[in-house]
Amino acid sequence: MANAQHIQRRMASITASPAPARFTVGRDRRGTWIVQDRQGLVGGLFANEAAALHFAAEECNHNPADICRAPEGSVLDLNGLVIPFPNLH
Repeated sequence: MANAQHIQRRMASITASPAPARFTVGRDRRGTWIVQDRQGLVGGLFANEAAALHFAAEECNHNPADICRAPEGSVLDLNGLVIPFPNLH
């Protein structure tokens, strides 16, 4: 769990980078955590945020610049679309 907290702290310090992140972390309409890469080749559904962040970090060799969160109020789907969904809690 300490490893997941470390990843979360590193994620909180990420600002916009010039290159697009390889992975996006967010939730689907049911609230399930999703990780997807920008090419649609790697990703999955996760039970919690820590597991999603851990997977993304492992896949990109713990480079925080390669991981971004979906914008607040958006919903991810496995097709790679980010859809505004204001009622997500």
